[in-house]
Amino acid sequence: MKRWLCKWLPIIFGCHQRPERSFFFHGKQFPICARCTGELIGIIVTPIGYFFLKNLPIWVFFVLLIPLVTDGLIQAKTKYESDNTKRLITGILFGIGLMMLFMISTAYCFNIGVDMSLIHISEPTRRS
Repeated sequence: MKRWLCKWLPIIFGCHQRPERSFFFHGKQFPICARCTGELIGIIVTPIGYFFLKNLPIWVFFVLLIPLVTDGLIQAKTKYESDNTKRLITGILFGIGLMMLFMISTAYCFNIGVDMSLIHISEPTRRS
């Protein structure tokens, strides 16, 4: 499992795996950088908090995406260099926002499907 994660996590996240932007544990580099680690944490913990967060306005989850995008763009376009703590925090926020948007949109589409099936069931069938 460990070898599989080390191989596929960087591919799934599109991670650059730079050592200076990654965490180390017992002298070994994480398979993904600090920002992607934060995203992974956010994605994993969001289903646990979904029922507490689902009643928030949807714009809140879009706002959670902004810090990562802003930090990444500023870092790419200027000489500013973020640290791994900021990368981790912005990654967690992004992961939570992204996963909540995914879960809310999935639930919405599921409910539309259920409503459509109920309409179809309640319509009388016509026989020719």
